[in-house]
Order: sequence, then C-alpha cells, then structure tokens
Amino acid sequence: MTVDTAVWVLLVTAIVLANIPWILSNRVFVFIPVQKAKSIWFNFAEWFLYFLVTGIFAYLLEDKAMGHVKPQEWEFYVVTFFMFAIFSFPGFIYRYNLKMFLDKARGKKQAA
Repeated sequence: MTVDTAVWVLLVTAIVLANIPWILSNRVFVFIPVQKAKSIWFNFAEWFLYFLVTGIFAYLLEDKAMGHVKPQEWEFYVVTFFMFAIFSFPGFIYRYNLKMFLDKARGKKQAA
C-alpha cells in the first residue's frame, strides 16, 4: 500500500467513524439496536471510542505503509482530537438541528 492510498483510507475512515454516533442515534456501535434515541453523553462516549479506534487504525496503517511509526508529542494528539471533532460536525448538526426541522416539516405535511 502506498502512502497516498493510506492517507485517503485513513481520512475516509475517520470521517465515517466520526459521524456514526450522531447519524445512527438508534444503534449502539452500529450493530446493537436500542429502543429510544441515545443521550448526548452516550453519543460523546461512543464518539470518543471511535476516536481511539481511528488512532489505533492510523498507527497500524502508518506502520504498514511506511515500515515504522514516527514518535509524536502531545500537540499531535490534540490536533488529531480536534480534527476528529471537526469531521463529526455534519453528523452532529444532522442529529441535533436538521433532524428536528425535518421531523417538524413532515408533521406539518401529514397534518395538512
């Protein structure tokens, strides 16, 4: 695997995993269905676990693509944490803003 391919695979994986807790609010870790929507705190915990999974995946991918893993300082981890938060923004907006407006619009159409 080339480094370019590894970077693209990592970016797509990070964007998908960052949005899963918000978009699939009726499932825990994609596979376990729940009766009611998860609380925001549970979504944040699930999101953080996906952040850790993405970090482990990135570590393994770097080792496979380059043959070694460069040691990082704390600044690297802070930047990756906030990048993962930015990647999750579309799913968060969908779950807590857009979905509410879409549900209201559907309710008005059914009432008319």
